[in-house]
Amino acid sequence: MLTYVPDDTLAHRLDPRSKLAVQIGFATTALAHTGSRALLTLTVVAALILVAARVPPLEALYAYRYALVFLGLAPVIAAITLGSPWIDIEDGLASARASYRVLLILLVSAAYVRSTPVRASRAAIQRTIPGKPGQLLGIGVALVFRFLPVLQADLRTIRDAMAARLGDERGGIERASTLSLLALSRAFDRADRLALALQARCFAWNPTLPALAFSRADYPVLVGAVVLALSAAL
Repeated sequence: MLTYVPDDTLAHRLDPRSKLAVQIGFATTALAHTGSRALLTLTVVAALILVAARVPPLEALYAYRYALVFLGLAPVIAAITLGSPWIDIEDGLASARASYRVLLILLVSAAYVRSTPVRASRAAIQRTIPGKPGQLLGIGVALVFRFLPVLQADLRTIRDAMAARLGDERGGIERASTLSLLALSRAFDRADRLALALQARCFAWNPTLPALAFSRADYPVLVGAVVLALSAAL
């Protein structure tokens, strides 16, 4: 799974609010445009963002491998019809373009995750959205970024333990049900321990968060984010 990796790239030096603005602008224009030229331009922009964050494309694609399965099946399902001509090429191509746009958005989000610490993301959200809503959203984002890798590690441990006990020789339904029950039980245990840890550390709604400040490099990025957002209306 993609996680934050300390580095000195351009993306790492940017303010997290600038990177969030780029993500919003990119997603807005990607969902608005379906033409081939627009997709080519968005591909180049996504590639530049990955380079700026030094994200290996293959690593990002592997991290989204489960999502890629659904994105790949969507055009096939969309092209199938219940009657003649049985295969509708136009519907399949439209769905393929939509899947590709979603993939580009996922790659841009991978660059954000790779280049932004969890505390910086929480600070950016809480200082952009005032009051309790911003605090609640910031806490939720921070917990997801920290909790999800732990759950995935638990899932890999369960799968390895099942394989060591020849569990991979059982039927597919039995393996899936066993894995799901054990993963769910481990997730509830983790949640209970997390709640206890938060209480022991006197969890606060408004802790001291890292200072955020725009640098000279942020202003061109913000302009680019605004251009991306406005291009959705063109």
